[in-house]
Amino acid sequence: MTLSARVRLPQQARAGEVVEIRTLVSHPMETGFRVDSFGRRIPRRILTRFSCRYADRLIIDMDLRPSISANPYLAFRFIADRSGEIELRWQGDQGEELIERGHLEVTPA
Repeated sequence: MTLSARVRLPQQARAGEVVEIRTLVSHPMETGFRVDSFGRRIPRRILTRFSCRYADRLIIDMDLRPSISANPYLAFRFIADRSGEIELRWQGDQGEELIERGHLEVTPA
């Protein structure tokens, strides 16, 4: 399965402004506890980690667990203090990885 994500992040902000990033990633987040119609266990397949770097600094790093719903939606805020690249990274327990990048341009307050 190919991972895909929708990411909403601002392209510009003023220095000191609180900005929000919102993401929605397509993933089944299968816990491994369910069974199919034949009674066979559906194998576990979850995203295990999410991180975001802003201007080469780690601003969020999350361990994801089976209790997270399918197609996880994440939103978080941080203070924009300099222009730089934003990198969002999802990693799964099957070795899959998705990286999305954007740029935030910060202007003086």
